[in-house]
Amino acid sequence: MVEVPMDILKLFPIRKTRKQKESFREAVTPYFSSLGYDVTVEKGKMGAKNIIIGNPETAKFLVTAHYDTPAALPFPNLITPCSMLPFLGYQVVITVVIFLIAMIPGILLVLMGADAEFAGLSWLIGLYAVLLLMLFGPANKCNANDNTSGVVTVMEIAKSMPEKVRKDVCFILFDLEEAGLIGSASYRKMHKQQSDKQIVLNMDCVGDGNEIMLFPMKKLKTDAGRMEVLRRITGTWGEKSIAIREKGFAYYPSDQKHFPYGVGIAAFRRSKWAGLYCSRIHTKKDTILDETNVNILRAAIVSMITCGAVK
Repeated sequence: MVEVPMDILKLFPIRKTRKQKESFREAVTPYFSSLGYDVTVEKGKMGAKNIIIGNPETAKFLVTAHYDTPAALPFPNLITPCSMLPFLGYQVVITVVIFLIAMIPGILLVLMGADAEFAGLSWLIGLYAVLLLMLFGPANKCNANDNTSGVVTVMEIAKSMPEKVRKDVCFILFDLEEAGLIGSASYRKMHKQQSDKQIVLNMDCVGDGNEIMLFPMKKLKTDAGRMEVLRRITGTWGEKSIAIREKGFAYYPSDQKHFPYGVGIAAFRRSKWAGLYCSRIHTKKDTILDETNVNILRAAIVSMITCGAVK
C-alpha cells in the first residue's frame, strides 16, 4: 500500500503496461480505503480501467486525473494554451517532421530502383508506424509532471477532504488518456446523467510552473453560479498564482473535454515569445514535481468544496 502520495513518484514512475497499471491500482486502492472511501475499478472500452473513489451518484464535484503515462517522444509535447500562433506553429513543425520521417523508407526504395507506387505505399505504412509509436511505443521513463503530479494532487485532496462534505465529491483516476482520452470517454458514457451537472476539476500536469491556470469548458463559462465557485480559489499564493482563462484563445487537451462543466487545471512557465507554456513532458526531462503546487491545489480545492457546492 502507498502510505504517502509522493511515494508514487518513486514506486510507480511508469504506468503504461497492463501489469504496471495493475500494480499501481493494487497499491492505491487500499490507500483510499484506509481514508474511509469506497473504491471501485470500472471497466471501459479498449480495456480502460478507471479508479472511482467515493460515490459519483451523490457528488456535485468530480476531482480527476489520468494515471496512465505516455510513450517516449524524441521531441517534447510543447503546449502553449493561451497563444495561438506558437501553438499552431509548433503543430505545423511537428506534422512536417512526422511526414519527413515517414518518407525516408520510400526515398530509400526509390534510390534502390523501386517503382513510385510501391514507394508511396511504404510512405503510408511509415506514417502509420510513426503515429503508432507516438501513442503505443516504448514507455517514457520520467513522468513526474505528466501525470504523476495530477495523481498525487488527487490523493492529497482526498486525504484532506473533511468528512462532512465527502458526499459532495467523487475522485476519479482515468485510464488511457494518453491513447486519446479513452478512459474519461467511457466514464462519461456510463455516467452521463450525473456528469451533466457536476463540476469536473481535472488535474493534468500541475507539477511544473508558477502559474496554475484553470480552463473551463464553454458551457461552464456561461454559468454565473459555477464560475463564481471557481473564482473562489483564484489569486496569489506566495510566488505562485491561480487564474481562470475566461476570454481569448484557450486550448488544453485533456479529460475535461468530455464534460460540459469540465475544468482543465495545469501549471505553466512563462516566456516572452510564447506566453504560458508547458514543455518537457513525454521526454526524459519530465522530472519536476513541485510539492508546493500540490499543496496549493489541495488547499484551494478543499476550500472550494467545503464552502459549498452549486445547488
